[in-house]
Amino acid sequence: MDKDIATPVRTRAILEKYGFSFKKSLGQNFLIDTNILKKIVSFANLTENSGAIEIGPGIGALTEQLARSSKKVIAFEIDQRLLPILQDTLSPYENVKVIHKDVLEANVQMVMEEEFHGMDDIMVVANLPYYVTTPIIMKLLEEHLPIRGIVCMLQKEVADRISAKPGSKDYGSLSIAVQYYTEAETVMIVPKTVFVPQPNVDSAVIRLTKRVQPAVEVKDENFFFQVTKASFAQRRKTLLNNLTSQLPDGKQKKEEILAALSASGIDPGRRGETLSLEEFGRLADELYTYFH
Repeated sequence: MDKDIATPVRTRAILEKYGFSFKKSLGQNFLIDTNILKKIVSFANLTENSGAIEIGPGIGALTEQLARSSKKVIAFEIDQRLLPILQDTLSPYENVKVIHKDVLEANVQMVMEEEFHGMDDIMVVANLPYYVTTPIIMKLLEEHLPIRGIVCMLQKEVADRISAKPGSKDYGSLSIAVQYYTEAETVMIVPKTVFVPQPNVDSAVIRLTKRVQPAVEVKDENFFFQVTKASFAQRRKTLLNNLTSQLPDGKQKKEEILAALSASGIDPGRRGETLSLEEFGRLADELYTYFH
C-alpha cells in the first residue's frame, strides 16, 4: 500500500511534481492529517456495500480513505488541473470514479442511478469548498436524493448555524431548512493547522442524517421556507414586522398576518429566532390560506 496521500510530505511532493498552485476562488484547502480523515470517514458508518459521493476531492486524500471503506466512490471535481493528479494518486483504487463537473450543475440523481446500481446505502462525505457550502448542502437535500445522509467538513461558523437550536444567536433560516430534512449534529471541531494552505477560520465536521419524513408536515414546502426566510430578514425585528415587510403584499395583509399568528398561538411580538420548527410549520400553514 502506498503511503497515505494526506501526509504533509506526500502532499507537498504531489503538489511539487505537478506544479500545482492553489486557487483562492475555488476555496482549495487540502487536509494533511490522516487521522482526521479516517475519523471523518468513520462518522459516515460505511460498509463494503455502501456507495460514497465526494465533492471536491482535491488530490484524493479523503477519496482514498473512502475507497478503502466503501464499495464505490464517485467524486465531483470542478478543477481540470486536478484530474491528472487524481488519476495518479488514486490509481491503486479501482472503485473510484472522478467526474469533472461542478456538482451544482450536475444531475446527481442520474449519476447515482448509473453508478450505484443495486446499492441502497449511499452517503455524501466531503470536505466542502467553503464558498459554496450552503448551496451544495441545500441542493443535495432539496432534490430528495436517495442518500442516507451527509458528513461534511465546513466552516465552523456555518456548522454552528446548521445545528443551532431555537433561541440561540446562530439559529436562523439555514438551521430550519437543514433540520427540516435531517437531524443535524456537529461531531468534530478541526483546527486550521491541519490544512494546506491554512484557512483563516476553524472548521467543523457535521453529520446530517436524513429523516424518513420531514420534521414537520406542511401544506407547501416552498412557502414554508419563504415564511422562515422572511421571519429572519432582520433579526432584531418582531415576527409581525418581518412578515409584513417581506411577504408579498404583506403591508396590505397585516390583519391577515395577525389572524394567522393568533390562530397558530404565536405572539406577534416574538422574534423569529424563538420559534421552533413546529411553530413555523403551524404559522406557514395558517398564512398559506391568505397568500395563495
